Amino acid sequence: MRQKLSIAGFLAPFLVLFSAFFLLPIGYSIYRSLTVVERTGPLGLGGAEQVFGGLTNYLWALQEPGFLGGLGRILLFGVVQVPVMIAGATLLALLLDSASARWKGFFRATYFLPYGIPGVLASILWGFLYMPGVSPFSELLGVEIDFLGQDNVLWSIANIVTWSFAGYNMLVITAQLNAIDPSLYESARMDGANAWQIAWHVKLPLIRPALVLTTVFSIIGTLQLFAEPMVLKELSTAIDVRYTPNLSAYSEAFVNNDYGLAAAQAVLLALTAFVLSFGFLKLVGRRGP
Repeated sequence: MRQKLSIAGFLAPFLVLFSAFFLLPIGYSIYRSLTVVERTGPLGLGGAEQVFGGLTNYLWALQEPGFLGGLGRILLFGVVQVPVMIAGATLLALLLDSASARWKGFFRATYFLPYGIPGVLASILWGFLYMPGVSPFSELLGVEIDFLGQDNVLWSIANIVTWSFAGYNMLVITAQLNAIDPSLYESARMDGANAWQIAWHVKLPLIRPALVLTTVFSIIGTLQLFAEPMVLKELSTAIDVRYTPNLSAYSEAFVNNDYGLAAAQAVLLALTAFVLSFGFLKLVGRRGP
């Protein structure tokens, strides 16, 4: 009995915080997504009250072209940006782990440094670099490019996200590389494998758990995209209040004061993240190690 009480005592702080900051917000969001505001009196001026609306908010969300367009846009963003970022992070980790690498600590810290810059500040920094007339990239490339235009702004945002998070993913992959038994490399060299063959046939298969983990985190992060388009919205006419699902939910809640619809959009976004994340895990699990 005393042992059970001790276990409960150790678990209690975690369970309290987990319930307060995870379960309760999710439960409240689901509750608000099932309510609608009903107005009474002539012309709706007699007052308003929240009533149970069932799936009404979900139907409105799924019929909203702006929300669906933002969801499709963010899925396209993830299909391109996530593989590019994971591939880049893996390449950086492999280069730093190579026998010929020098100044590993310096370059590791340098690659990780952008992750320490808040997304808002990073977006402001890159926003000035993207602005027509002052962007140094147009001068370097010898051609005027509208990085904030309709055709390019999504990939400009992808560049900011990749710049910010590639270093973090690189550290996760590097940690997995450091856990590999060095004797495996020696055995491969004795069999005549060169550095590229060791990287391809030994290192990459053994860092598969890290690659899966960083990919899942990146999928979830992609669907939560908010700060970058929110900041660049002031600089680009191509970004509106429904450019991403998170921006749409924010706009419904704090501009239109429609918290029920905003909650429904948030729940739909969470379900999409759940399906994509577990779908990816199931896919890579089916392929085996």
